[in-house]
Formats: sequence, C-alpha cells, structure tokens
Amino acid sequence: EYDRVARDPGGEFHFNRGPEYARIFLGYDPEALAALPAESTSRFAGVGNPLRIGDTTPGVSPLKPGEVVLDHACGAGMDLLLAARRVGPGGKAIGVDMTPAMRACAAAAADLAGLGSVVDIRDGLLEDLPVESGSVDVVISNGVINLSPDKPRVFTEIVRVLKPGGRLFLADVVVQRELTLESRQNPELWAACVGGALTEPEFYDLTRLAGLVDGRVLQRFNCFMGTTAEQKISKQLFVHGINFYARKP
Repeated sequence: EYDRVARDPGGEFHFNRGPEYARIFLGYDPEALAALPAESTSRFAGVGNPLRIGDTTPGVSPLKPGEVVLDHACGAGMDLLLAARRVGPGGKAIGVDMTPAMRACAAAAADLAGLGSVVDIRDGLLEDLPVESGSVDVVISNGVINLSPDKPRVFTEIVRVLKPGGRLFLADVVVQRELTLESRQNPELWAACVGGALTEPEFYDLTRLAGLVDGRVLQRFNCFMGTTAEQKISKQLFVHGINFYARKP
C-alpha cells in the first residue's frame, strides 16, 4: 500500500495524507511545510506530529542543532526533512525505510531541499535497524509501529540505538480497547493500520519493558477523519493517533 502511495500520492486510499491534512488535523507549521518539496509532503501519511513533542512539552528538550536524529520508517521524508533543518549541517538526519520507492522519494526531496549533506537514507527494518548502537539523540516515528508483527523487538531496537538520555518522539495509531484475536488476524484491519494497533496501556508496558522511562501520551488526534477507514472501522473501535514521549535513562 505504501509503495502505491510513493508512486501515486493522489490516488484513492483508506487513510489521510498530504500537507493540508498535516496542517489541519495534526498541527504542523504551514510555513515549514511550504518550504519542503512536494515530492515529500504529498506522500505524507502520518498519524501525529512527533517533532511537536519537544516543542511543546515542559521538561522535554526539542531537537537541537548538531544532534543525530533517526526517522524510524521515514517514508517520503517529510518529518525527516523537518528534522534535518533543525539539526543543521553539524548534525545528521538518518531515515530508515524498507520501501525502495519511498526511499527514492525521500532522497530526491532531500536533494531538492538542499539537505543532501545532512540526510542519510538507509534500507532497513524496524526490527533490525541499520544504525550503530548508542549513536542517536532522538528517534522520531510516525504511524508505523502498528504495522510491525514484533513490537517488543521494535522498542528494543529503539533503545539500542539511542544514546543514554536519548529521547523517543513517537506518533502512532491506538485503539481504546484491546482487539479480539479475530480482529488481529483480519487483513483489512491491518491494511487500515488498525489490526496491529496497541492500546495506550500497552504502549506504556512495552516501552517500560524495553528499558524506556517517563513514558506518557501527550496529545491525541482524529487522524482518520473523513476517510473510508473512519466510516468502516475507526468509529467502531475508537481508533485515534497519539503523540507519545519516552526517554532512555
């Protein structure tokens, strides 16, 4: 499905996408989005606003110049490029994604934005990140952990690559109540980013078990508003997007 978004961002999909959705529903800065290439913003399909976590949360440091940031399944790179502008030429913005077409879009957008020297696009999986241990200041992730069949491993990998004191700025889909086994095995629900979604308490449990601390939900988003997924699925299961913060001790 996400390969199709890369190739045809204007097509029909069950989820929202694009810069207007990001601005209206998720609170992205319109000026920051307007400064990015359409190759990236038109293919955005996130469910929250991870960089906003550092900007608006008391006691949480925002992404700073010179830091190393990892965009965890970067897609076409909208969040990655926003992060790259923040860390600047003294930092590094690593984007990992398993979809070749999305990686190509992200790399092209980075060059168009003049950020090719800051951005590093890599082929890889959430469960086996091609990133050195203890090398990352901030991991950002937007709408992808729900798609992994091995979520404990995903969080273990996040902890592995973070430096001591490193921060996780995470956005993802959650359900209000735990899904039945039948729902978990429903391909339509997985394709809608719902079949693999966690509850908020499960986010707390998995991040704590992986070794992260200070985990908290900071904001909720109606990310499926107006979509076919909302009509068929999300209203029944009380599905929404969240911004979630945690840190490595």
